[in-house]
Amino acid sequence: MTLGADLSDNLLGSRMLTEVVRLHGSLLNAPLPLDLPGVDALRVGREHIIEQLEDYIIPRLTEIDAPLLVVVGGSTGAGKSTLVNTLVGSHVTVPGLLRPTTRSPVLVHHPEDGRWFGADRLLPELARVHQATNDQFAIQLVPSPAVPRGLAVLDAPDVDSVDERNRELAGQLLAAADLWLFVTSAARYSDQVPWEHLKNAVDRNTAVALVLSRTPAEDVATVSVHLARMMAARGLKDSPLFAVPQGEVSEEGLLPASYASEIKGWLDALAADAAAKREVVNQTVAGAVRTVTRKAFPIADAVALQVEAVGELLTVADQVYDDAQAALLSAGGDGTLLRGDLLARWQEFVGSGELVRTLEAKVGFVRERLVNAIKGKPQQAERVGVAIEMGLEALVADHAERAAATAAAAWRERSYGEALLRSTNDDLTRAGRGLRAQAEQEIRAWHDELQEFVKHEAGDARHSARFLALGARGLAVTLGVVALAGPDAPAPPSSRCAWAGACSRARSARPAPPGWSTRPAARWPAGSRR
Repeated sequence: MTLGADLSDNLLGSRMLTEVVRLHGSLLNAPLPLDLPGVDALRVGREHIIEQLEDYIIPRLTEIDAPLLVVVGGSTGAGKSTLVNTLVGSHVTVPGLLRPTTRSPVLVHHPEDGRWFGADRLLPELARVHQATNDQFAIQLVPSPAVPRGLAVLDAPDVDSVDERNRELAGQLLAAADLWLFVTSAARYSDQVPWEHLKNAVDRNTAVALVLSRTPAEDVATVSVHLARMMAARGLKDSPLFAVPQGEVSEEGLLPASYASEIKGWLDALAADAAAKREVVNQTVAGAVRTVTRKAFPIADAVALQVEAVGELLTVADQVYDDAQAALLSAGGDGTLLRGDLLARWQEFVGSGELVRTLEAKVGFVRERLVNAIKGKPQQAERVGVAIEMGLEALVADHAERAAATAAAAWRERSYGEALLRSTNDDLTRAGRGLRAQAEQEIRAWHDELQEFVKHEAGDARHSARFLALGARGLAVTLGVVALAGPDAPAPPSSRCAWAGACSRARSARPAPPGWSTRPAARWPAGSRR
């Protein structure tokens, strides 16, 4: 945005507001979670930009006609609160020798301008109160007819306060100002901390006026000349400089009105001159936008590095899961599962003679099933089917758990990977909570597909009698066992050619469990391959 651009122009103001809102959203979505070199300073810078956008730029662009906010800031003991009371003509903020005096900021505005300073506008994170308070997370609103319409005066804490929160609040309030009324004294005008803040004002082209306060009348001229030279050398040669001599403060915390008459006249004239007030706002907003834009570029570069680092982590996780998938597919078809409970159930099924008997007589098969149903005794085939399901579920869970642990260990080899693992509430060293349920569902679906395959094959007239004699469930579990046994596993011994035919047909089909072409689900970050 060019210097002097008129933000009261609806088109320009709307475009600028749109862009800064987009920048704000981008920064909120870029938390820089990985602990890459130099990221700590960039995180702080990101927070400062977000605060500047939220505290000043977006509210000001949203309400470009809001009153001009004059923040009275400066050094400890410079007399800021006394000056504010004197400008307003009444006791609105507490001056004193005890430091720090001002803890909660006090904003004085014309009674008809109160709507501009609600919680949804300027400094939205500060609570609004209407009575004196020491709450450093609140701002006291004081309506006063002595303040002209279109202008508000805010008494801020010391920029060099011994209280850290006071220092932070002072910087935040100054960053939210349209105009700084920066107060110093003969004893403090050359201190480093105030000039660091003034340098920031120069860098972002903020409108500034300086006040030399609490200076003996005989020293005002000498100190003012020296201060003016310092201002010129530091980029503030065009900023007004006012002097408020040291004087007696009344019980109400006021100096004689004449001591601040020059400053009050200047502020009243500024409030009455719409063009001058607009020029101050345009200058400060334009400078603030340029500053946050410039500071956002390193954040964008840091985000690119974070994305690259995350890509490396995901590549590592992908490779681990690719290996786990290959191992799972191999273990699911090389006979690994044909042991333990599954082997015992399969031997019971074959050795019990049920398979042979059912092939000999369909009537006997039906009769036996009926008797078993009455007795409540599960069929041997059903037991084999349950054993297959349990074995496959355990196999999938085992590979998923090992893959998660291996990937997490690989991430820990990088400091930022370790930090990322710690940053989530999920245990990324374990498989996902829904893995077993998903595996159970897919394995049962696989069994259903095997039974559908059997029913389809039973339509062949040459085999229908034998297929029906064995039963869809019995042949389905047989096909499942053959599929898990692998292409080189020998068929179970049988003198029946029908059995050999069934095994041959199963080996040629060998449908794999659905979903096995993808890796087991695990709780890895969004964007990783599952």
